Amino acid sequence: MSDQWVTVKASEVKPGQRVRMANGAELTASRVEQKFFGMDNMLAFIEDTDQRWFKQPSPTDSDVEVRPA
Repeated sequence: MSDQWVTVKASEVKPGQRVRMANGAELTASRVEQKFFGMDNMLAFIEDTDQRWFKQPSPTDSDVEVRPA
């Protein structure tokens, strides 16, 4: 896996990618929930592993960083 992060829009993240949010939170997106709380401009990244369950909402047009494989 690469050590470099690439900036993309939140709407471009695919399941399986490692994501770093602007607030520094990192997660591996198991799922990307569209229309978070019924809002077209929101989504939520969900990490669902044996170690933790974590959900991070984000505007679809916000910048996030992903680590390419």
